[in-house]
Amino acid sequence: MQLTLAPDEPRPTAVPLPPRLWRPDRALFTPDALRQPWGRQILERVAALGIPVEALQANRLVGLRGRDARETYRLAKRTLSVVTAPAGQLALSPIPPSADWQFHLAQGCPAHCQYCYLAGSLQGPPTVRAYANLPEILANLPAYVGRPTGARGAAEWGADAGCTTFEASCYTDPLGIEHLTGSLAETVRYFAEAPGMGRARLRWTTKFSTPAAVAPLVGVAHGGRTRARVSLNAEAVARRLEGGAAPVAERLAGAGLLADAGYPLGLVVAPIMPVPDWQAHYAALLDGARAALPPDRLPGGDLTVELITHRFTAGSKAVLEAWYPNSALDMDESARAEKRTKFGASKFVYPRPTMDALRAWFTGEVRARWPDARILYWT
Repeated sequence: MQLTLAPDEPRPTAVPLPPRLWRPDRALFTPDALRQPWGRQILERVAALGIPVEALQANRLVGLRGRDARETYRLAKRTLSVVTAPAGQLALSPIPPSADWQFHLAQGCPAHCQYCYLAGSLQGPPTVRAYANLPEILANLPAYVGRPTGARGAAEWGADAGCTTFEASCYTDPLGIEHLTGSLAETVRYFAEAPGMGRARLRWTTKFSTPAAVAPLVGVAHGGRTRARVSLNAEAVARRLEGGAAPVAERLAGAGLLADAGYPLGLVVAPIMPVPDWQAHYAALLDGARAALPPDRLPGGDLTVELITHRFTAGSKAVLEAWYPNSALDMDESARAEKRTKFGASKFVYPRPTMDALRAWFTGEVRARWPDARILYWT
C-alpha cells in the first residue's frame, strides 16, 4: 500500500538531494515503525525527498527477494526498510577491541564494497533496516555506563580512560543514511546531554563523510564525547572495490569539517591489502590524510588510528561471490593462513611474513605523519 502523510500532518517542503548522498528507490515501513514518533519523523524526511513510500501490512519485510541471489541483492540494496529494533537488541553485547558495548541505530549499508564484512553476518536480504524506536534504544544505554568490558577505552580516550565506550557502527554506516533518519545527530546529542551519560563515549565509523553528509553533525553540541572515525583505503582498492561509497578525497574533506567542529577523530585504514606497489599506494593515502588532517587542525591534537587487514571466512566468501560474481577481490584460500577465532570459527588472513611486513611499514608511516596519534590496534 502506498503511504502518504495524514491530512493533519505538516507537508514537508520538497528539497533536492545533495550529490553523493544515497537515494533509495523506495522506503518500506512496518506498522510498528509507523506507530513510533521517530518512525514518523523518518517518514517526513523520505517524503520530502520524493522517495516512494510503502506501508507494509505486517511487521515482516516482503518484496525484497528476486529470482536469484544477485537479483535479491539489487532489490534489497535499493530499499530503505524502516522497522523497530527487536527487543533482544536491548541486551547489549561487548565488542572488543572496538568498544565496551555495541548498540544499533540500523543494520545494513548502502555501499557496495566487494569485501563487505556484513556478508554472512546479517539475516535475510541485505536491505538497510533503520530503527524507528530510537528513543527506546537510547534510553537503554545509561544502564551500561560504568560497566566496562576491557575494551581499548584507555588507549582511545586518554584522560577519560575511566569512561564506558559504545560502538554504533558494527552493522551499518550511520552517516550513510543520516540524511534519511536523523538518528546519528540525535544520538550524538544524547551522549552529550542525557543524564547518566557523563562517563559514556560514543564512536562510529563511515565511508560517507562528504561535506554534505557531515553538515547535519557540524552544529550539534557533542561535548567532545563522540569520536567520528573515517574509513579509508588506497585509491587502487577504493576505486575497484568500494562501489557506492564516497571518494576518498571527499571523505577526508568531510573529516576536516568534523575536526573544525571539535569532534575527536579517528582514521580506520581498512581493509589493508598488499596490492602491487602497495607501499606507494598507501603512502599516497597517508600523505593525503596528513594534508587534510595536520596535527594543528585536530582538536587537542587528538587522533586515533586503527589498522585492519583483509580477511574472510568460507561463509562470507560464498555470499560475496554470489553478490559480486565478477569481482577482482582476491580470496584465494591457498594464499592465506587459516586462523581460528576464540569461538571456534576459522578465517583466512595473510601469511605471517606478509602481516609482519605490513605492520612494520604502516606503524612507521603513521608515526612519521602523526607522532602523537594513538594506534589502537593492528589486526
